[in-house]
Amino acid sequence: MSIKRSPQPPKVVTIVGGGASAHALIALLSGRDLQVQLLTRRPNDWLHNVELQLQSVEQEILRTFSGHLTRVSSHPIEVIPNSDIVVLCMPVHAYRYALHRIAKYLPHDRLVCIGTLYGQGGFNWMVKEISKKFTLNHLVTFAVGLLPWICRVREYGRVGVIYGGCKSVNIAAVAPHHFFGFLNDFFFSAICKDWFETGTFHQAENFLSLTLSVDNQIIHPARCFGLYTRDGGKWSKLEEVPYFYRDFDDFSAHILSELDADYSMIRDGVKKHFPDIYFSYMLDYLSLERLSYQSTNSNIRDSFTTSKTLGAIKPPIRQLDTGEWEIDTSHRFFTDDIDYGLCIAQWIAYQIGYSVPTIDMVVNWARSLCVERYTKTGEKFIKEESPSDPFPSGIPPVYGMETINDIMG
Repeated sequence: MSIKRSPQPPKVVTIVGGGASAHALIALLSGRDLQVQLLTRRPNDWLHNVELQLQSVEQEILRTFSGHLTRVSSHPIEVIPNSDIVVLCMPVHAYRYALHRIAKYLPHDRLVCIGTLYGQGGFNWMVKEISKKFTLNHLVTFAVGLLPWICRVREYGRVGVIYGGCKSVNIAAVAPHHFFGFLNDFFFSAICKDWFETGTFHQAENFLSLTLSVDNQIIHPARCFGLYTRDGGKWSKLEEVPYFYRDFDDFSAHILSELDADYSMIRDGVKKHFPDIYFSYMLDYLSLERLSYQSTNSNIRDSFTTSKTLGAIKPPIRQLDTGEWEIDTSHRFFTDDIDYGLCIAQWIAYQIGYSVPTIDMVVNWARSLCVERYTKTGEKFIKEESPSDPFPSGIPPVYGMETINDIMG
């Protein structure tokens, strides 16, 4: 069914999830006369008035935004039915579960835009899945390639922080394609350019361009693999744990570069397989960084070690009964960036007959550390569904797509 353009601007935006980006959205959207609602597992931890601080990289407060939540709930029925725009703000591996949880409460008789600010992992496949299952014929799907800002939570449910403003250029995919202008006028501009005088949005021709443009899905696994290879992924004392970005070493940078090369090969293969489709925003790591930040970085490692906003971040770790610290394999660096990142790229590579040795090496390493979540069949680790993890993987076959031609719809 074709979807006609909505004649009315949106009035109600519902944010699903309570991450750092949720704190930013509440304040920015409230300031544009939109009613903002929140669906969260922790409604009692949220104030109705949420503050957002714009800080310099030296953490000087440059400006403060005030946001207001008209409704906060842990029950989808209380916030989803009256929504005009629904935005997921959570780890990538939680998208499918959240979509299935809210789907039956989405309106069937009018247009609703549903999207995310981080478009890794085939978000359009997930929305198409619920659209078919719940007969939702009026959904507009959107995804932004990368978060438009570097944001953090200062006080959960109370104060969020944006560092330095908005990225210079942001890429978004929208389906149906002609709704980009509608979303740009009433949503994309409201979270960037209206406030920061920068942060334009450009339209990607398709969602696959976002899925195969690389950022976190190669940064995080490469660094974790580097730390594990160098230190065994374990440290006796907390103060021995190196910084994730500030101490980014040559070996981690080498693995990242090799993963990027594997992705570049996959992107070239996709372009050859679909010669009539444009992929102008399907980019390698440095090209994406230069576009987003208008930077001149020519070295991947330098872009991390010199960053003031990333410098204080430690790796995801957990303490053992022995008192030692080890890499936390349940962290989103594994569940997002491998299961909904590298594994998708690996599947596409196999479909077009390409060898991706570094992706294979990192995926197999990660799965060998997470044997409680995988079943080994021959030389392969297969992630199984479980009551606590009903959507464990994001590869196309879980959506019923068996060939590379299927992934373009």
